[in-house]
Amino acid sequence: MNTFDRYQGIVRKTLHHEIVVDALRELILEGELEPRSRINEVALCERFGISRTPLREAIKLLAAEGLLELMPNRGARVVALSPTEISDILQVIGALEGAAGELSCARITDAELAAIETTNEAMVAAWQAGDYPGYFSRNREIHEAIMAAAGNAILQATYRSLSGRVQRARFSAQKTEQQWARAIDDHNLMILLLRRRDGAALAQLMRDHIKSKWPVISAAYSESKPTKPAGQKQKQLSEE
Repeated sequence: MNTFDRYQGIVRKTLHHEIVVDALRELILEGELEPRSRINEVALCERFGISRTPLREAIKLLAAEGLLELMPNRGARVVALSPTEISDILQVIGALEGAAGELSCARITDAELAAIETTNEAMVAAWQAGDYPGYFSRNREIHEAIMAAAGNAILQATYRSLSGRVQRARFSAQKTEQQWARAIDDHNLMILLLRRRDGAALAQLMRDHIKSKWPVISAAYSESKPTKPAGQKQKQLSEE
């Protein structure tokens, strides 16, 4: 089920703004709106079934998150990061995931661990079946679940903000066979260290895991090209 199928039929006005923000964010994070691509407000309003007011509010919020760039009198476009910015963000994300790994080993519940194990099994199965969107989705869920298990709201909020800026490349870039094998091995080892509650070892693994992503993410961003703005699909978000 895709983003807009999930959001169809929701009519509560109190949720409307959040739904528009989530929908636009997902277009960016899943790569439909690529770095440097312009935001076509008319097309997106038609696609979502909304007026420009909630869309522009969503654009302002995502600009504050660092996902969009506001251009005076020219609308907005998806942010394109430089190699230096990507490297800086990954360094911080590595530190955050390392801290989360250590904290989660001390705080994770049996239920949370079981859920992560199940997600990891689903991720591996998706990879074996060649279902790469399914693999990347489960991969992201594992990292976010470990972060959540750390039980630190500030850590989680900071991570969410920074991770979103490189998420498209991080969770969808192509890998070599060696990189695939390492990714699978790393995640299996994460599960093992969580079971052992070995915080120091998991912290180091999480940092090293992020560091290994740099060549993949750098290549993905250097190859990104602007695409035509999204907005042609017919599924809508109800504004009523």
